[in-house]
Amino acid sequence: MSRQPSHDRVLFGPSILSADFLKLGEDVAEAERAGVDYLHFDVMDGNFVPNISIGIPVLEALHRGTTLPIDVHLMIVEPARWVEAFVAAGATSVTIHVEAAPHLHRDLETITAAGAGAGVALNPATSLSAIEEVLPFAAQVLVMTVDPGFGGQTFITAMLDKVRRLRQMIDDVNPLCRLQVDGGINDQTIAPMVAAGADKIVAGSALYNDRQSVAEALAGLRSALAATERR
Repeated sequence: MSRQPSHDRVLFGPSILSADFLKLGEDVAEAERAGVDYLHFDVMDGNFVPNISIGIPVLEALHRGTTLPIDVHLMIVEPARWVEAFVAAGATSVTIHVEAAPHLHRDLETITAAGAGAGVALNPATSLSAIEEVLPFAAQVLVMTVDPGFGGQTFITAMLDKVRRLRQMIDDVNPLCRLQVDGGINDQTIAPMVAAGADKIVAGSALYNDRQSVAEALAGLRSALAATERR
């Protein structure tokens, strides 16, 4: 039997990075109509990861155009410098990387005090032991299932075991914490990820692509997940 996450429902969020920026407002509205649970907003600085993406002005505009929660993922150096500004711009939750935050406990407390959900992310090569001491203070943990920096990458299968081990840690220490995964999620990888314990899914090209609408793509992911749960 598949392992079920501790939350009642798996949440789905499209990665805005995979949307068409020429019509970003339309793409966000389409996702909202399709029934996604939140929006995932990737911030890259060209330093912590080898790419540069979007920042506070785009977040402010996005916040004005949607009622969905906005989940901001800071793939940047010195993330603590920017936490409060991103919350003020509309972030519902802010996730920072353990690899970029030497004072992680303080930074998570800063996010919480600013009024957002505090998240911590781990790159594929980073051990779970790096977040063990701060797990009680996190609203979500994000396991990167690809090396961060670019969309459309192939899922790293070895991350399934990492998610299983993290699920046990969360259940033991902080059952209210969400376990989010990001990278290479599609109709083939969604079910194993949820079976391993993920309960918050980021999907980029699986939801925003030229083959189908966001509603069709989301229905496909949910159908793939439901088919496995019925077995």
